[in-house]
Amino acid sequence: MDNISDAMQRYMDQHQLNHNYQELMQRVYQDADVQAFIKANDADLDEQQIDRSSAKLYEYVTERDRLAAGQQTFAPGYEPKLIMNNHLIDVAYLPTEAQIAKQKQQSLHKRVNSVLMPKLIRKASFDHFDASDKDRVPALMAALDFTDAYVAAPKDYHQGLYFYGSFGVGKTYLLGAIANRLAEKGFKSTLVHFPSFAVEMKNAIGNNQVAEKLDAIKKAHVLMIDDIGADAMSAWVRDEVLGVILEYRMQSELTTFFSSNFSMDQLEKEHLQVTQKGDVEPLKAKRLMQRFHFLAKEIEMIGQNRRPN
Repeated sequence: MDNISDAMQRYMDQHQLNHNYQELMQRVYQDADVQAFIKANDADLDEQQIDRSSAKLYEYVTERDRLAAGQQTFAPGYEPKLIMNNHLIDVAYLPTEAQIAKQKQQSLHKRVNSVLMPKLIRKASFDHFDASDKDRVPALMAALDFTDAYVAAPKDYHQGLYFYGSFGVGKTYLLGAIANRLAEKGFKSTLVHFPSFAVEMKNAIGNNQVAEKLDAIKKAHVLMIDDIGADAMSAWVRDEVLGVILEYRMQSELTTFFSSNFSMDQLEKEHLQVTQKGDVEPLKAKRLMQRFHFLAKEIEMIGQNRRPN
């Protein structure tokens, strides 16, 4: 085949194209990537096919250079690539490395359903969990052991964890780290801030949405209930919301996690058996605690408060 630049020059001379356009296309045809592609596909291309593909070649060079310069491109997040299509040169757009990383992160976020939870859980990870405080290590090891066991046998029932301890020791963060590790392995989880959810459920009564909202939470394959016991519960929230969730998950053997400022014993005696109205109902509280014990292993977290003042 004749030199590509010579062929293009003859084509432009024959068609009496203007000087600016000639210079523009001369640069395109002399481009190293363009010449390398044409050389690699020499057996499938002739001068006429190359001429008919001039617009695509121009598109490729233009978009590639815009991308390299950090300018706005035709397809943001995607880079052009020359391909053969029906015996002509065409341009395909493939995701850049940055776009691939962004799509991966978006995919991970879709596997973590956050309901009324702080944004910090989005970036929570075991790698950034501060284990310099030895009192927090048992909780971290329990979380790591759980994720390893779950990933190895996701169809089996795995008892969750009940993290308890004082404010700011990292209970919520650790739940987020577990959820994100599961997401990396392809598994979905739902995290819900229980005091906020309880308020939302009360508001849902007037809209006839209680059953719908309750189903979405209780049927989650992996559920993480954060800050249980932070606010006083009404008998309705305790029995018709929390009780229904725990009963369903125990009967269905669905993995469930909890975080609380209180131990299970404190939760039972100081919160679950005493309603907002002051009624004391120890039997109902004890029945609920049987579900807690079935669903989760109690792990104490001790350490300094890491929340900003």
